[in-house]
Amino acid sequence: MHTRGFGGTREPAGVHTGGKCGPGPGSLTWEGVRRQVGRAALYGIVLGLATVAVAEVVRPRGGTSLLLDWDEVRRVTASRLGSPAQSRSSLESAARGYRAMAAALEGPMLDFVGGLPRGVSLPQFEALDRQGWLDLNVGILRRVIDPVLEHGRMPNSVLVEVGRSGLNHYVALMLAFLGRRVLGQYDPQLLGTEPVGAGLYLVETNVEEWGRTANLPGEDLRRWLILHEMTHAWQFSAHPWLRQHMEGAMRVLLESTARQASPVGRIASFAGVLPTQWRTMRQMQGTMSLIEGYSNLVMNKLGSTLLPGFQALEEAYRARSSHKGPLEVLILKLTGMDLKLQQYRRGEAFANAIYEAHGIQALNRAWEGPDRMPRLEELGNPERWYRRVVLRR
Repeated sequence: MHTRGFGGTREPAGVHTGGKCGPGPGSLTWEGVRRQVGRAALYGIVLGLATVAVAEVVRPRGGTSLLLDWDEVRRVTASRLGSPAQSRSSLESAARGYRAMAAALEGPMLDFVGGLPRGVSLPQFEALDRQGWLDLNVGILRRVIDPVLEHGRMPNSVLVEVGRSGLNHYVALMLAFLGRRVLGQYDPQLLGTEPVGAGLYLVETNVEEWGRTANLPGEDLRRWLILHEMTHAWQFSAHPWLRQHMEGAMRVLLESTARQASPVGRIASFAGVLPTQWRTMRQMQGTMSLIEGYSNLVMNKLGSTLLPGFQALEEAYRARSSHKGPLEVLILKLTGMDLKLQQYRRGEAFANAIYEAHGIQALNRAWEGPDRMPRLEELGNPERWYRRVVLRR
């Protein structure tokens, strides 16, 4: 029985203890109350278990670890490269051929770009197989990253072990993907602590494979690649500020990693996903894009006049760049390399636009210093850069 009005004993509104009337809107049955209590207990148990699990994940286990295991990175990468090593004699023979080609091409290249300062020379070419390329680039990465890794040792825990395994496989994925595709490389020895000279390389395994599958003229293919990588060497050799500028940006990226105190923050920083890192990389995109775009300009302008097989090379390169399988597209997106490739294409379009409109001397004004490099927004508006840098307005 329901009682209404003030005073006396009454049921809580909406609670029915008998009769055939069901609960009204917003009312509760005792069964509903029991279910809520049961759910609350279940949530409490789950939350308690989660708290224990998190505590176990982050609980120090004694000792410290580096966030990358280079031996594991090398092992995983090598297993994915899928190519037998080439003999030392065959690589040495290939290197002698590269150097003869480079000696014949250096004069025309320097005439086109503007020469070298007195006393400055370009490094010699070396030939690599995929394993040699892997060794080279693990060495480059260690040269740059090891000081930060050592500075940022983390207490051993499940979280650190999981994060390290993830980073190992992430780095191995990138290296394996690049190791099957890279044709040539210039190493300017950024952040090198020892006086080791820069290096010029062609990955003979990949060059030979691409030349065979695309039916390309082998010697012209190697000359074409040599023009590209030798232009990179000129960029850094003739303009010492460029190396310092690149090193400054790399130090910002590495210092942002060293400042991360938590395991999660440090793992994220090594994956390159921190806002500070994105800002720095964005600022460097104009420089990196011009470095690549300018080298493509030289490779193509000189290649079209010096190499009989240039047209076939150009068509094969465009096809190689545009026809990618679903797995390759996925890897490019996962590693962020698709964005870098887009910027390099913009850099080539920028370099071509300035060259065609104003000539190589106007384009070379970009090599006068960091403030002369195209800004990111100028890559799509070359005349804006021309007005700012060449016309100074």
